[in-house]
Amino acid sequence: MSETVYDTETNTRLSHGNGDHDRFAHYVEKGEATEALVNGWPVIALCGKVWVPSRDPEKYPICPTCKDMHEQMGDANGSD
Repeated sequence: MSETVYDTETNTRLSHGNGDHDRFAHYVEKGEATEALVNGWPVIALCGKVWVPSRDPEKYPICPTCKDMHEQMGDANGSD
């Protein structure tokens, strides 16, 4: 499993659903998040949210769906 980080964005043009996911920081693959931040490309979070990272994730709570999925992935690989 590759290392993950989280980032957030409130751009609803690329978001799916009712907007609740715009209020959270989300887990994405670390390499993808860095590359997307530099190049302005969209990323896909573990929960399925699609957005272009641009905000400080420390200012938002972690998406509960991403958190659950990340924990399950860690359990499945014997690490956290």
